[in-house]
Amino acid sequence: MSSDPSSSSAAAPRSVPRSAPGSAPVPASVPSDGLLWSAPVLWVAFLVVHVIVSLGVIYAPNTPLNDVTGVYLGWMREALAGGPVVGIDAVWVYPIAALVPMAIPLLGGTSVVGYGFAWLVLVAALDAVAFWFLLGSAQRGTRTRARCLAAWWCLAFLLLFGVIGVARLDALTASLSLIAMLIAVNRPIVASVLLAVATWIKIWPAAILAAAFIVLRSRWRVAAAAAGTSVVIVAAALVAGSGLTVFSFITEQTGRGIQIESPVAVPYLWATSFGAPGFTTYFDREILTFQLTGTGAGVVSTLMTPLLVIALAVVAWFGWRATRAGASAVRLFPQVALALVLVFIVFNKVGSPQYLSWLVAPVAALIVVGGRRVPLLAGLTLVVAAMTQIIYPYYYDALVQTQTWMVLLITLRNAGLAVMLVIVAVEIWRAGSEARAAVPLASA
Repeated sequence: MSSDPSSSSAAAPRSVPRSAPGSAPVPASVPSDGLLWSAPVLWVAFLVVHVIVSLGVIYAPNTPLNDVTGVYLGWMREALAGGPVVGIDAVWVYPIAALVPMAIPLLGGTSVVGYGFAWLVLVAALDAVAFWFLLGSAQRGTRTRARCLAAWWCLAFLLLFGVIGVARLDALTASLSLIAMLIAVNRPIVASVLLAVATWIKIWPAAILAAAFIVLRSRWRVAAAAAGTSVVIVAAALVAGSGLTVFSFITEQTGRGIQIESPVAVPYLWATSFGAPGFTTYFDREILTFQLTGTGAGVVSTLMTPLLVIALAVVAWFGWRATRAGASAVRLFPQVALALVLVFIVFNKVGSPQYLSWLVAPVAALIVVGGRRVPLLAGLTLVVAAMTQIIYPYYYDALVQTQTWMVLLITLRNAGLAVMLVIVAVEIWRAGSEARAAVPLASA
């Protein structure tokens, strides 16, 4: 395995074995004792969990697969019938590369059943690839207890998170991002290409790309690969006749109101629950989501975008400070990635339940590399995932109706996400401070 790809000021000794995306020294060997560390057992568990969750899309309330079989399939049918192609001929809320994963399930046909089944197969197949990368190879000596533990954590997350973990576009970008994080240290260009593609499907993987640029020594190769991939994607769209419509997802996102699941919506939910005049929920038929109105809602919605940018900048500076101080890049990378992803969630005026799937890649990578607060962060992630499944799909009507118990639940869920952000931000700051304090000792 490669050495610690830390900043140029503090590279780790090349003789220390690492487990990509990197860690403190760990035995680079396959655990041999106990069924929990057995690859066949893990793969059987993978299959069982995916079957359970996939069956959930049939039996769970509120038609959790509706975005796939109703919205995605609707766009694809319209294009096949000679109508406008979203992102090309019409403005679209998604980046242009999202057309590809929406088109692939057409191999199962244009019926709801055929398209839905093909979608679930696509998600499971990409999950399997990510799971294979996570487990590592016995031949290369990369399958360790930490990787097996991360694999079990991923399965627990999906089971607690439920059907939303396979029923949205985010499921695919989560798998791509996990693969990218696991190979970023040794193959930064390939990782950057994967993350750029994922970003052009959903915007959020840009947070992990930013973390790679901040932390990894190969940052300029990461930037060049991402830029080159973006140019190719945009060029393909322009050739297809998109014009500036290829960038319409930017304005479509910024123009949205306050979604009821977002952290900033909590005060409005409580006001609506208590019957305050002027506060209510409503369904936006253009965006196809429930939003909130109330005193100052328009101003708050407008302010959330600059607040998001400021929060991203603060976390990025924390990461850059730690990198310049010589903190271990292999530990810092998943920390900064998790912090930036959490900023995308906590400071976002949109708060769809599937956003929690964004946490899978950085938390799984954190489990692989280890650290002081990893058990706490991994545990909190499972808790907020379970809360999210209760909210959607099982009791979403209670949230729309702002029933008090549900408002309390989503308040606690969102508070948990904010606590996670604080914890990981403190860890990044501490990593920089400890690295600076260690410099005189190292040179003594």
